[in-house]
Amino acid sequence: MKALVLSGGAGTRLRPITHTSAKQLVPVANKAVLFYGLESIAAAGITEVGVVVGDTAAEIEESVGDGSKFGLDVTYIPQERPLGLAHAVIIAREWLGDDDFVMYLGDNFIVGGIAVLVDAFRRDRPDAQILLTRVADPRAFGVAELDAQGQVIGLEEKPERPKSDLALVGVYLFTPAIHEAVRAIRPSWRGELEITHAIQHLIDQRADVRCSVIEGYWKDTGNVVDMLEVNRTVLETLEQRIDGEVDEASETVGRVVIEEGARIVNSRVVGPVVIGAGTVIEDSYVGPFTSVAENCRIVDSELEFSIVLRDSSILGVGRIENSLIGRHVEVTPAPSVPSAHRLVLGDHSKVQIHT
Repeated sequence: MKALVLSGGAGTRLRPITHTSAKQLVPVANKAVLFYGLESIAAAGITEVGVVVGDTAAEIEESVGDGSKFGLDVTYIPQERPLGLAHAVIIAREWLGDDDFVMYLGDNFIVGGIAVLVDAFRRDRPDAQILLTRVADPRAFGVAELDAQGQVIGLEEKPERPKSDLALVGVYLFTPAIHEAVRAIRPSWRGELEITHAIQHLIDQRADVRCSVIEGYWKDTGNVVDMLEVNRTVLETLEQRIDGEVDEASETVGRVVIEEGARIVNSRVVGPVVIGAGTVIEDSYVGPFTSVAENCRIVDSELEFSIVLRDSSILGVGRIENSLIGRHVEVTPAPSVPSAHRLVLGDHSKVQIHT
């Protein structure tokens, strides 16, 4: 069995971060979202992985390499434009061959991994297996309709009037039956070849399409709010580890990870928090659910429920919260502006000014 990991796409909902970085490499608890997916694939006993890449291919390849650090053998499959999930299956056809495979969206996060799902698929081997979860607003997702017996009878992509609250999670398992289906469909109104349409084709052909409704945690980390929420969830699993320096004037409370080479000076750090290697926290407060990457500086400031990427500095700006701060960013106080009024007054004017 192989894995097809989708790591193309423009990441428009995470701009401006994704103007200069792949959305799959934005870190959660100081580790790229994509890496959690690759680790889940390895834990499921899959070693051959095809990574579909687009405009950010160079950055993805530099970060993932040949996959050996994850126990994987990675092949890169270029996609000229993001033309849909089914299109990704089409361009990967030669690499996939006639093997079963799991398709994993590289910006998705699933607590607990996929090993149980993969084991069940290998045992029963339906034509397709989809993962579903209940969501508050299904209009933003692919949505499944089930019959009274819990069988999938219909799929819609981002419907205006959803027939259920069951959204497709970004993990799919397929036999080679999917290859005929992806070639049988036409582009949607979005101009994309939708994987939901391909699976619907299988349903219409009376193929064996099964579903599992997960109760655990899943997020599509495609926007800042969800990224911060995933960061919170992962940080809650931390175990305290202090490898860096904490001076006598500082205090750490709860599950705090301070990587080697980091320094905490006259500051208070309240976990769950992770501080990356080489980062300096000075005269500051870093509060719960915050990740600060390597080689950052936080001075005379407060930071909570936020993600700060590497090589950034926050200097003397009071309190920051609910924020995602990119790489090589400088946040400093604005220069003071003298109190003054600029007037252009006509003849015989009368003006009252509060001083």
